[in-house]
Amino acid sequence: MKTTASAGRGDGADSARGTPERAQARPGAQPEADRRPVQTRVWWFPLGALPLVLVAMVAGLALTGAAGPPELFDPGPIVRWGLPVVTALTWASATVTIGAFALCALVLPRPAAGRGDSRDSGDAWHLLAPVGAMAAVVWALAQLAHLLLTHAAVLGTPIGGDGYDVQLIHFVTEIEMGRYLALATLLVAVIPLLAVATTSYASVAGAGVLALLSLYPVAQTGHAAGAANHDLAVSSWWLHLGGVTVWVGGLVALCLVASRLGRDLPRVVERYSRVALWAFVITTVAGAANAWIRLTTPLDLLTHPYGQLLLLKVVLTLVLGMAGWVHRTWTMPTIRAHTGTGGATAGWAFWRLAGVEVLVMGAVVGIGVALGSSPTPQPLEPVSNAGALFVLTGYPEPPAPTVLTYLTQWRPEPMTAFAALAGVVVYVRWARRLRLRGDAWSTTRTLSWVVGLALFFWVTNGGPAAYGSVLFSGHMIQHMLLAMVVPIFLVLAAPVTLALRALPARRDGSRGPREWLLAFVHSSLARFFSHPVVAGVNFAGSLIVFYYSPLFEYALTSHIGHLLMVVHFTAAGYLFANALIGVDPGPARPSYPLRLLLLFATMAFHAFFGISLISQTTVLAADFFSQLNVSWGGDLLADQEVGGAITWGIGEIPTLALAVAVALAWAKEDDRTARRSDRKAERDDDAELRAYNDMLADLSGHPAGETEHEKPPERREPRT
Repeated sequence: MKTTASAGRGDGADSARGTPERAQARPGAQPEADRRPVQTRVWWFPLGALPLVLVAMVAGLALTGAAGPPELFDPGPIVRWGLPVVTALTWASATVTIGAFALCALVLPRPAAGRGDSRDSGDAWHLLAPVGAMAAVVWALAQLAHLLLTHAAVLGTPIGGDGYDVQLIHFVTEIEMGRYLALATLLVAVIPLLAVATTSYASVAGAGVLALLSLYPVAQTGHAAGAANHDLAVSSWWLHLGGVTVWVGGLVALCLVASRLGRDLPRVVERYSRVALWAFVITTVAGAANAWIRLTTPLDLLTHPYGQLLLLKVVLTLVLGMAGWVHRTWTMPTIRAHTGTGGATAGWAFWRLAGVEVLVMGAVVGIGVALGSSPTPQPLEPVSNAGALFVLTGYPEPPAPTVLTYLTQWRPEPMTAFAALAGVVVYVRWARRLRLRGDAWSTTRTLSWVVGLALFFWVTNGGPAAYGSVLFSGHMIQHMLLAMVVPIFLVLAAPVTLALRALPARRDGSRGPREWLLAFVHSSLARFFSHPVVAGVNFAGSLIVFYYSPLFEYALTSHIGHLLMVVHFTAAGYLFANALIGVDPGPARPSYPLRLLLLFATMAFHAFFGISLISQTTVLAADFFSQLNVSWGGDLLADQEVGGAITWGIGEIPTLALAVAVALAWAKEDDRTARRSDRKAERDDDAELRAYNDMLADLSGHPAGETEHEKPPERREPRT
């Protein structure tokens, strides 16, 4: 049947679908309304998950004993029970918000404004965008209540009373937890304002990204935020929250609009399944890393109430993973097979599994809220009698730096580790996809990508990360490798070209990875920053702005500042290298002489910057480095001079490599031009050269092909 064939082919097969008129013209064909999977509204599935959230939360708090009054200061039952209830409402509304925006941005097609659209999923987009906006309003109000109740719980007093406003202001301005909660509240308050304007893919994606970023300040206030392994705890917790909200919220949003999808249900479910698979992997891996910090030994899963509750959450999460596998292997083929011929069969195949998944997810969310309010086996209070280095960096002092310790010391950072691993997996899959369909892709480019991301992983998780937070020279090693070495390998791999060749194009108006990549590459923002001159100025000028401003010390003392530094300088180096030696679409690259001129100017600036560090008489970020009191450390100014020499040395070697690469590309371009000219001359019998000779002959006054020596002798008149 045509409908089944188009669904089996996936994206891009809309033109092969049978129209309703054709279906009615066939004998025995069902009416259009009967061919829809399920026409009844089934909103009660997602709504029924909310009571399960509360039930699981209360049961979990009772199991761990967190529901009882505290030993010292009891803020009262309203605060004691209101805080977990508001927390559950916060996570539920955040989940629906992010899931709705994710489904609109990545899965559903949006009909063009001002005209009708015959696609079944057209009105689903317009239904889901307002749902995300309304959930964002609830999230903002719940986040504000969460701030107020957290303040009351920390103080151990009820809300209100004499001096309450002064205490609240002090909490959100002077206390770290209060500042993070206030920041989260402000960010979440902006989301409804953006959500009201969700009339395009860009606005939906912007609101969704802001919603995910709003979870980061909350992750800073988690269980392990103030203890050892601070960066690992915060990053893994934020990744876990992001994965859960996309995965669970996406399924909730899909359940809300499934009855409106009709014949598009198989395609939409398949797209969501791909997104959910990535979200499930992020959720489980990041959750395991976060749980490892909170447990003393694996036996705590059986002997400690917190571990028992965590084990139950793990089991339910694995059950949900199995349900997702059943969706991919059984439910989706059933939906494809019956869509258009047996609507009820296709619909119930979806609801029989998806509805149960939503209910189980509600219980998992409730257990997660209870875990966040319960004491853990591993004490997560700040370490007492810790030195200044541990207080400032969150890690113990590393051994004295040597080549061996740079290779053996590790400081895990989940975000960069996941980015590196996911980048390798995706790139290799794309290259394999091309080869399976008979297209060639260079093994050298694949190897360049793997080496670049492996180096990125080591720089952000290995020795450079461990010593970059305690030594200026170590920081410069990390910086120069990120900005000068890693981008060269990534640019030579041509990832954008590979993605555009390997990713399937969508024909139904929705945006998948390929469409989003094209939209970003051709955006005005990308064109501006990828311009060779802008890329060069950004690459070189940001050194001065970063190191001679408070940004440097902020990156040393703040985890988010450190991550922003990694992203900025890696991206700046990539844009600069791509403008010089890249083959990916995007920037309008200048001629090769201008590229060399831009490169040599940047090289001179790097040398000047390195010399300025060597000749500096004051220590940059002196307040930070002077408090560390590293036992094997020496003179801070001498170490800064070493950092300047590293900047000069490491900076110039990759620059020379870029210059050689540009020169080789220039020579290859000249060779290709010469070969093209030779082939053209063979095809047209050197017409261009003959035309040039004719022009010269006309200018000289001689016939074409005739030289001065071949001119006929002048005729003389006979004498009379």
